Amino acid sequence: MELTALLLLATAAVTNAHFGIEYPPMRGQTLGSAKNNSYSQWVQPCAGVPGNLTDRPITPWPLSGGGSLKLDLHHKWTYLFINLGLGPDVSNFNYTLTNPFWNATGNGTLCIPKLAVPADLPVTEGSQGSLQVVTLGDDGNALYNCADIVFRANATALSGDACKSSDGVTVAPVVAAGASGTGTGAGGSTNTTSGSGSGTSSKPNAGSAMGVNGVALSSVVGLAMVFVAGMSL
Repeated sequence: MELTALLLLATAAVTNAHFGIEYPPMRGQTLGSAKNNSYSQWVQPCAGVPGNLTDRPITPWPLSGGGSLKLDLHHKWTYLFINLGLGPDVSNFNYTLTNPFWNATGNGTLCIPKLAVPADLPVTEGSQGSLQVVTLGDDGNALYNCADIVFRANATALSGDACKSSDGVTVAPVVAAGASGTGTGAGGSTNTTSGSGSGTSSKPNAGSAMGVNGVALSSVVGLAMVFVAGMSL
């Protein structure tokens, strides 16, 4: 009886540590209720969900300027990487949409109204692609999810109540110690976002909120950089 209870608690902890993509809908259900037990968010590049599924959702995304991304985060804080790959069955996510990568604080909904893409992105009406979202927590382990999109000139980004972040959920770019200049946060703003996804916040980012000292933060940033380099191989 006690063993069963411990197993249930362990399963709940693993499930809570995962995350979901609410918009665009993620390629497959990779959370604890997944019907296909072969899917696992620990598996790169897309939690083990193949890119050639016939019933996968493919969401229209604005042809220019970028579209919306809505996440369901289950960590108190996490480093966030968002990548883009082009093609109907993506295996190489070679465009990074978070440079520098982001530091998300708070668990709940994080909505980015407009996720900027490179101005010279080689896409036209009907081009397909996939978004890859990677989270990296304090244990150094990465989790993966993907969402599939098709670029359309008449597609629009989420707005108003459709794109609200939970209270206390913020995001800001991570800048290495000693670096100068201002990074770009969610939606193209240079300020941390919270609440409805607009406006500014004076709340500390994940590093300071968790009391991470400079040495520890530098170590994690270094680990993240190695991780990103590995993803590009």
